[in-house]
Amino acid sequence: MRSKTITELKYSNTNTYLITGKKGSLLFDTGWAGTFPLLCRALGEKKLRLQDIDCLLISHFHPDHMGIAQQIADSGVTIAVADVQQGFLHSSDHVFEKENNTQFIPIDDSKVRVITIDTSRSFLSGLGIDGELIHTPGHSDDSISLWLKSECALFVGDLNPLYELEVHKGTQIEQSWNTLLALEPKTVYYGHAKPAQPDSRAAQKPGLSGKDTYALVKRITKMVDKGYTAEDIEQKTGADRVFIQDVARMYLTHQNVSVQGILDRIEIKGR
Repeated sequence: MRSKTITELKYSNTNTYLITGKKGSLLFDTGWAGTFPLLCRALGEKKLRLQDIDCLLISHFHPDHMGIAQQIADSGVTIAVADVQQGFLHSSDHVFEKENNTQFIPIDDSKVRVITIDTSRSFLSGLGIDGELIHTPGHSDDSISLWLKSECALFVGDLNPLYELEVHKGTQIEQSWNTLLALEPKTVYYGHAKPAQPDSRAAQKPGLSGKDTYALVKRITKMVDKGYTAEDIEQKTGADRVFIQDVARMYLTHQNVSVQGILDRIEIKGR
């Protein structure tokens, strides 16, 4: 049964979710600078408007997750920032400046609402949402996850997926996952992969084989650079959607990663 609380908005390479509570709603993550019109269209397709959003939460301040944050705020949405993120609000500004992206608007610090991790339950309760924010460093120091108790759902941004845990033993990534798994989530919503159930990790692993895998991954990364969606790439390559999403996530979240590095990380080397 589809949740009435969680609405996925498909408009960029970053998974974005609208979470509706009894008293308000929040948007979890945004896309790259330049995707604001696409967000508005995605909302319209769901018969929603920007005015239906009360708050914006950002899992971490990398460019593909906060690129249109200020444009959303200029439409009347409050950017809510966890205290552990406060020093990272402008950590991606230089990326857009280097690209000369005139569509990017830096976040206006004076209009940001800072909330503490410890009081996040109260903040979410004000929207009629039963949940909390959890500091989950590993991918980045400012990474947070959102726990929805009523849905037994986690939104983890770019925290490395569960099937990679063996690679990250003894790291912050494992520590963050141990904290999250103690909540016994039923569904995990990733920033660049499809939702997954923690009790079926084996099913989350990609299953592509053949000598052309390397060439396919290289082709997918080039298409990601050109802004193709997972659906577009699936239609043009015939590759499995889950595999495409995993490759795109690795490519977008690991700076300067090589094709072989992607293959190693998603555990299909030699298959």
